[in-house]
Amino acid sequence: MRIDLSGCTALVTGSTGGIGFAVATGLACAGATVVINGRQQARVAAAVERLRSAVPDASVRGVAADVGTAQGCDALLAAEPSVDILINNAGVFGPQDFFETPDSEWQRFLEVNVLSGVRLSRAYAPGMVERGWGRVIFISSESALNIPADMIHYGVTKTANLAVSRGLAKRLAGTGVTVNAVLPGPTLSEGVQAMLEGQVDGRSIEAVATDFVRSERPSSIIGRAASVEEVANMVVYVASPQASASTGAALRVDGGVVDTIA
Repeated sequence: MRIDLSGCTALVTGSTGGIGFAVATGLACAGATVVINGRQQARVAAAVERLRSAVPDASVRGVAADVGTAQGCDALLAAEPSVDILINNAGVFGPQDFFETPDSEWQRFLEVNVLSGVRLSRAYAPGMVERGWGRVIFISSESALNIPADMIHYGVTKTANLAVSRGLAKRLAGTGVTVNAVLPGPTLSEGVQAMLEGQVDGRSIEAVATDFVRSERPSSIIGRAASVEEVANMVVYVASPQASASTGAALRVDGGVVDTIA
C-alpha cells in the first residue's frame, strides 16, 4: 500500500517530540505539507529542522502556540487558517492520587487533552466539509478504557476524546470528513523515558520500559512498550484516502493491553 498525501496540509499539535513528531515525520514521508506545533518557539524551530533533516524534500513549517488555552488556539488558527488533516495530539499526563489532585490540575488536563481538540476541530472541520474531504484524528490512550487508578484525571480526559470523536463523526456523516481516535498503549516516547529514567540503574531504557509494561500493564500481549513509529504508522493510515470507510472508530495500538475482543 502506497499512501500519497501530496496536496494535503496536515497539522499535528504537540509535535515537537514523541508520538507527535513521529506522526509529523510519517505524514511528511507520505507527501503532506506538515505544520509542527508546540508551546516554545525554540523547540518548534528545532523540530522543523530535525524533520527537514530526516525527510530532505519535506514541506514543513512550524507554529509556536499553546493549544491548551483558547488564546493559543486562536493564534494557531490565525497562522494556519485551513488544514486538510488535523491530528489532535497535544496532551499532558502524569500519575497523581485522586485525593491529592486539585481542581486546578483537573482543569489543566481538560484544557490541554480535551478542549484543545474541541476548539481546533470546531474551527477546521467546516473548511474540510466545504472541500468535501478531511481527516480529524484524536490521540487518545488505552487509559480511556482501562482507567488507571493512579491517573484517574488523565483517564477521564482520554475517555472524553473517544466521546468527542464518535459524536463528531456522526455529526459529519456524509461529508467526506472522517473522525477517529487512535489509542496508543505504553509507548517509549520522550515523556515516558523521562518518567522511567530514575529506574535505569545501568540497564537500557528499553529494558526498563519492558519491565514497566510487564508489571503495570500485565495484559499486554506484546509484552513491551511500542515505539513512537509504530503508533505513527496507524495514524498515517487513518489520515489517508485508503481509510475512507473508517470513521467514528477507536483504533487501538496498545499492544493488546485492553483485554477485550471488541
